[in-house]
Amino acid sequence: MILRPAVPADAPALAALHVAVWRDTYRDLAPPEAAAALDVARRQARWEAILADPAQIALVAEIDGALAGFGLAGPPGDPAFGDRGEVKYLYVGRSFARRGIGRRLLAALAAALAERGYAALGLGVVAGNDPAIAFYEAQGGRRIGAYTDPGPLWRSHNLLYAWEDLAALAARG
Repeated sequence: MILRPAVPADAPALAALHVAVWRDTYRDLAPPEAAAALDVARRQARWEAILADPAQIALVAEIDGALAGFGLAGPPGDPAFGDRGEVKYLYVGRSFARRGIGRRLLAALAAALAERGYAALGLGVVAGNDPAIAFYEAQGGRRIGAYTDPGPLWRSHNLLYAWEDLAALAARG
């Protein structure tokens, strides 16, 4: 597996994987109109904007040249995060699950946030996304609250998980 910073040329592949994983993950959690509104073209435009923003940390994981997963972190997008950096996305393709990709992406994002001066990180996970909740708890995440994400597609109730020791989290990778 190769972990590397995402580049603008990755936007189409990021968009396609993002839509596929999102639809699979949230099919029973999101309202149908949210799933219907999500498409690759819309997501690609969003990724192009993200990759042009130097405040964002975007990483991709590749296996044999295929995009296996991605992570995105940066400044917090909601006051619930306080002064923690925020992991905004951490997605792994279904065919690449259970290979340590999510763990390595999370650790690399923690290291990158630490390099930018953050002492801690937080992330929101949609309530009911039990596999993600189990993963974050297994990685040492501690539930510290909840918030409503207005999101571009639907207002989701999110559980806020935090890691207060970025060095320890980065070492898990």
